[in-house]
Amino acid sequence: MGLPVRKNNASIPPTCPLSESMALLRGAWAPNVIWYLSAGPRRFGELRHDIPRISARVLSARLRELESRSLVTRRALDSSPPSAEYALTELGRELLPAIQALANVGEKVMARRAS
Repeated sequence: MGLPVRKNNASIPPTCPLSESMALLRGAWAPNVIWYLSAGPRRFGELRHDIPRISARVLSARLRELESRSLVTRRALDSSPPSAEYALTELGRELLPAIQALANVGEKVMARRAS
């Protein structure tokens, strides 16, 4: 027989701010794409070169999703063949310290495994 579930008396906001922030980063490779755009605008092919393990299909989907979440802007370039350049928005740049903190933890985990 299990224990009864107690009622939580904490005031709960209508939506959790942490969940809202994490929803911005959902999707495979989304933090990586944001990270590689942190140094400045990049074209699709440049991002494929930056993240060699990502497929063109997934990168394209991720860029569209990040654009729909207002984290990335897409600017069509007047070139032949047609090309586009992607850049972070202000909201996208606000996520960089959190992504950097996660990367720092990852470096520590990798260092522990190596020793």
